[in-house]
Amino acid sequence: MKTTLIVNANIVNEGRIKPLDVLMKNGRFEKIASSISADEADEVIDANGKYLFPGLIDDQVHFREPGLTHKANIFTESRAAVAGGITSFMEMPNTVPNALTQELLEDKYKIGAKDSIANYSFFMGASNDNIEEVLKTDPRKVCGVKVFMGSSTGNMLVDNEQTLNNIFSQVPMLIATHCEDEATIRANTEKFKKEYGEDVPIEMHPIIRSEEACYLSSSLAVKLAKEHGSRLHVLHISTGKETELFDNSIPLEQKKITSEACIHHLWFSDADYKEKGTFIKWNPAVKTAQDRETIFQALLDDKIDVIATDHAPHTLEEKQNKYFSAPSGGPLAQHSLLSLLDFYKQGKISLEKIAQKASHNVAILFRIEERGYIREGYHADCVLVDLEKEYSVTKENILAKCGWSPFEGHTFQSSIETTFVNGKKVYDNGKIIEAGTGDRMLFKV
Repeated sequence: MKTTLIVNANIVNEGRIKPLDVLMKNGRFEKIASSISADEADEVIDANGKYLFPGLIDDQVHFREPGLTHKANIFTESRAAVAGGITSFMEMPNTVPNALTQELLEDKYKIGAKDSIANYSFFMGASNDNIEEVLKTDPRKVCGVKVFMGSSTGNMLVDNEQTLNNIFSQVPMLIATHCEDEATIRANTEKFKKEYGEDVPIEMHPIIRSEEACYLSSSLAVKLAKEHGSRLHVLHISTGKETELFDNSIPLEQKKITSEACIHHLWFSDADYKEKGTFIKWNPAVKTAQDRETIFQALLDDKIDVIATDHAPHTLEEKQNKYFSAPSGGPLAQHSLLSLLDFYKQGKISLEKIAQKASHNVAILFRIEERGYIREGYHADCVLVDLEKEYSVTKENILAKCGWSPFEGHTFQSSIETTFVNGKKVYDNGKIIEAGTGDRMLFKV
C-alpha cells in the first residue's frame, strides 16, 4: 500500500488545532510530528494550512440495500458519504427484508465488504417477536440493536410492553431507539384528516408528529433504560423538551443513556416547509426554530453527545407526492460536514467541537476500535477541508443515487478537498477514487 505524507496541515483533534505533519502507512497513522521527512513517503500532499479532521463517523444512515435499491444502495451512498468526509457509517435494519435474523444481517455485511468504499457496520433489528435472534448478536462485530418505538417500515414497530421490557432487560449491547409514540401520531392524523381529508398540508407534519409524541416515547425509553441498567442511545432528537432527559454531569465514557442530533434538525425549522415542502419531511419532524436552538445548545452543552445525518434517500418522484404519500427522509451524508463548517463560519460551533461530536464521541459512545481520532497506530481515516473555498450544491455534483438534495442551490462556505479511508485516498477535488473497499468496524466489548 502506498505511504502518504500530509505536510503543513492544521490538525483538528482532541480539543486542539495544531500545525503538524501526518504519515500514513499500511492503513494506519504511522507518525504525527511537527516535521516529517518527505523521504519517508511515496506521496507527499502539501495541505498549505488547510484543516485535517478525523474522518466523520455517521451512526445513522439508511442506504436502502437490499430491497429498496431504486432509491439508493451501499455502493452509491458510501461514495456520497466519503465525498462529504464521512469515512465510517452505521446502517439501519429497515431494509427489505428487515434485518431481523442473524442470516439477513450477515447478508448486509457481505454487500458492505464487496461494495462499500467507507468503513461500515449494520444494526441488528428488533421486532415484537425476534428477541431470540437479537440475543445472538455479536457485540464485537455489530454496532447495536435498533428499536423503532414509533412508525417504521415493515415488521419493525415495537409497541408491545413486554417485548420492550425483554429487550431493555436482556440485551447487553447498545440499544438505539427511534422514539415517537404511535398512538399520539394516529390520533393527530385522524384529527387533521377530518379537517383536510387527504390533502393535509405539509406544514401540519410537526403537529401530527408532535413534541408530545416524541417526548412520550423518548421518556419511556429513558425510564426503561434506567430500570434495567441498559445502554440506550436515543436517535435524532427533534424537540427542545427531550433534551431535558439527558445528563451532562458525567463524562461520555461513563454514560449509559446518550443521544444524537441530526443535521436537518440543526439546520431547518418549520418555517422552511413553505419553500421546501416534502423535501424536508423527516420522521421525527423538523419542528420550531426554538426547538432547533435548544437542540443546538444541548449539543454544545454535552447533553446531546453526537451528530449524525439519518441519510435516508427516496426518489424525486416519491418525494413529490402529496403529504401522506410522500415518504419521510432525505439524502444528507454528502453535505453534513459542509453544513457544520457553515455553522462554524457563523460562529455557532468550534472546529474542535465538530471533531468531538462527529468523530471522537461516536467512537467513544459505540466503543469503536482504533477509529475516530488522528492518533499514531489508529486506522488512517481523515478528511482535509478548505475553509476558504466555496462549494455550491447542484444536481450535477450530487452523488446520492436519488439525485436530489434539500441543500440544492445552497453555496457552502467551505469544501471537502480529500478524504482518506484506512490510508487510501478515496475522494480528491470532486472525484471519487476507487481505491478498494472499507473495513468492517469492530467494537470493544
